[in-house]
Amino acid sequence: MKRIVLLTSSELRHTFFRKYIALQDGIEVIASFCESSEKNLVHKIQNSIDEDLRYRHLQTRIQTEKDFFALFCKYSEDNSNPISIFKGAINELEYVQQIIDLDPDVILSYGSSIIGPKLIDAFPDRFVNIHLGLSPYYRGSGTNFWPFVNKTPEACGVTFMKIDAGIDTGEVLHQIRPKIHATDGFHVICNRLLVHMAEVATRIIQKFDALKPMPQLDKSDQHLYYKNSDFTEASVEQLHKNFNSGMIADYLKDKTTRDLSMPILQNPALLHE
Repeated sequence: MKRIVLLTSSELRHTFFRKYIALQDGIEVIASFCESSEKNLVHKIQNSIDEDLRYRHLQTRIQTEKDFFALFCKYSEDNSNPISIFKGAINELEYVQQIIDLDPDVILSYGSSIIGPKLIDAFPDRFVNIHLGLSPYYRGSGTNFWPFVNKTPEACGVTFMKIDAGIDTGEVLHQIRPKIHATDGFHVICNRLLVHMAEVATRIIQKFDALKPMPQLDKSDQHLYYKNSDFTEASVEQLHKNFNSGMIADYLKDKTTRDLSMPILQNPALLHE
């Protein structure tokens, strides 16, 4: 039995994740620290009349999350022991000490604020970050949004990595890509990926002692970094244009070759089951 602590947020996708993980065999979630969402992108742009496309994009994300996760979250048992905290509070001494005292076998971070050194240093080799994006190709924010803006669906995915002092720079445990179908829209692709991510995260926890961390690929020539400020009306408009012009069909026609152009790291312990 692996005793774990989850560091996450409080939007529906995060609630789904912690409740799902806590129901799996061989896992005991001894605490889930759930940050509030009052500073997320929806709150930041909802009062601006000049940001209609972005606001509709984010509202569609919220609705699609309800379609995927609301029923599960409403009716499933909650064994995740949630603790509600303010955004950014995870690095406060009170919570850092609580986690240290709990002494989990593994800490899993998904959707939380950037973790400070006190918590990282207290759990060497036991701290896993779930990065929505494929490192090192995309770092920063919106790392599964920008591949579709840039017409590179092959760069969409999830990276499970050890946390270090950098931003999305730790050793990689495993990477996955989404399962994409020809008629999929952006939000369907992303939410289906989150379901797959939760399934893989379960196996990572269960097989944690057998996993061999791997250095990130040296792809400095393909490395892109984005900030929240890069999320503009023009970027959402370009996303829509790409989907409407057949980007997904073009990708699927040549998926194997395009995926190989951006290789990912996969852990042998998770491939041979």
